[in-house]
Order: sequence, then structure tokens, then C-alpha cells
Amino acid sequence: MRILLTGATGFLGIRLSTSLAKLERFELYCSMRKPGPCAAGRAIVTGELGANTDFKSALENVSVVIHSAARAHVMNDHVVDPLLEYRRVNVAGTLSLARQAAEAGVKRFIFVSSVKVNGELSNERAPFSPKDSPAPEDAYGISKWEAEQGLKAIAKQSGMEVVIVRPPLVYGPGVKGNLARMVKLVRKGVPLPLGSIHNKRSLVAVDNLVDFIVTCIDHPAAANQVFMISDGHDISTSELLRELGKAMGMPARLVPIPAGLLMFGASLLGKRDVAHRLLGSLQVDISDTEALLGWKPAVSMQDGLRRCFTSENGF
Repeated sequence: MRILLTGATGFLGIRLSTSLAKLERFELYCSMRKPGPCAAGRAIVTGELGANTDFKSALENVSVVIHSAARAHVMNDHVVDPLLEYRRVNVAGTLSLARQAAEAGVKRFIFVSSVKVNGELSNERAPFSPKDSPAPEDAYGISKWEAEQGLKAIAKQSGMEVVIVRPPLVYGPGVKGNLARMVKLVRKGVPLPLGSIHNKRSLVAVDNLVDFIVTCIDHPAAANQVFMISDGHDISTSELLRELGKAMGMPARLVPIPAGLLMFGASLLGKRDVAHRLLGSLQVDISDTEALLGWKPAVSMQDGLRRCFTSENGF
């Protein structure tokens, strides 16, 4: 079975290509923006992802497309119109690829979306599920939701199967962003005012996400479904910092400050969004995922965090 993977040089794509290349039943092709090495598989240069990107040669004899390429969530975005830029890549680029895939006879299109389609915080409500009405708040989440809607329309018109995966925060060796910042602070022994945070956050180890996507390649029950995915173990910010400390072999220095006081201070400093990510809850319900596909997370959160520091590509 020939597979085309986009985003093959990204954080997720590198792990996906490496895993897929080890499975003899798959012939892997990797879409690349520019000439260069890829972790595994045969590289095909297709250029920047957009409405006019030509994937014709890359899609020849392809059975499954795994689309992980995207304009990712950008902190401190300086473009004039962030939503326009996200739509250019994540919506127009994705739907152009999907239309070309359908015309080429691709059987299944796996789209790596985001939990941000559901919303930013679950807080006092039930964990997010695929049955919830989407409520994206930022430009990235809106672009992913619009892409999902377009993909469903293409699937209905063409008969190509579409599988949508909505991961929460993905972590693993070499991950950047907020988790990398936490690691840096714990490693420096900086006292953190997060010892009394009792929120709940769902995370997913990159190894679990890769394993799930591989399952979706040819599982009959995955066709035309939307899946929530996580490690199956929710954790508070305080617990996460302690687990990171254990994985590093050093304690996290946490000071117990009430969450309400922290939120008030963050609001005064114009950092309310940052505070929501640290103090708020974002849980996902993977019970339907487990029941429909018979899938279970292969890696525990503790092992996933340890791998962040034992891998040669780790922190």
C-alpha cells in the first residue's frame, strides 16, 4: 500500500515517517516543501502548501494520504491578518490536496486536526468529545474546523474516506512550546507558583499519536469518523511539573498560590491567555475512540515523559 505523508519533516511527521518505513506492508512517499533529507521514505518536492500546490505526481498510485502539514499555532504572530494566513495554508491548501487526492483515486485521507476545534477549555463541563458542537476561538482552531467541514463535503461528493484526528497537546523528545519552557524552568530550579493548581489537562505522547494514526490507515471502522485522542490519563499542571521533575531526576519547586490570585495577577499583566493554559482544564473523552477501533494508548504518560529525556533527540 502506497502512502503519501505531508509534513514529514515536522515534529509529528518525523516520527510518523520513521514508524511507517519500518512496516513492510507500506510504501512511503513524503511530500517536502524543498529539496532535502527526510527521516524515511521517498521524498517528493511539492513546494509550499497552498491552494495552487500541484500534488499530481506525488499522488500517483497512492492509497492513503496522511496530512500532518499545517501552519501550526504561532505564538506572538506578527502577520497583519493571522486568520487569513491560517486559511491560506490550513484550509485552502488542505482542501486542494484533498480534491487532487480524490481525483487520483486515493481511498482514504487522514487529517491531523486539533482539539482547538472543540474549544480552548472544558473547565466545568464534560470532557470534549466528537459529538460536541465545535467552538473554536482562535485563528488556528477556526482554520482547522473550516478544513474539517470542507473535507467532509469532499468525502460526500467523491466517496473518498476521510478520517479526522483531534489531538490535544502533543509531547515527546524535542517538543517545543509551553512544555519546553516548563522543562527549562524546572531544570533551573526556579520556584513556580503552581503548587495548588487542581485543573485537568489531556495530553498525548507522540508515540501514542503515531500508533493511533497507523491504526487508522486501514481500520475499516475508522472511515469517515472524527476521533479524540490522548494518553487516557488526565493531569493537573502541578502534577505535570512534578512528573517532569521525576523524569529529569530533580524535584520541581512548587509554591502553593491560589489559582484565583494567579488569574487576577495574570489579567493585570495582560497574560490572561497564558494563565488559562496553565490554570484551566482541557479534557478529552477517548472512550468512543477505544470502543470503535479497539485501540488503547501503548505508552503511559510517565513513560512518555521519561522518553523526552532518554532519547538522543530529547531535551
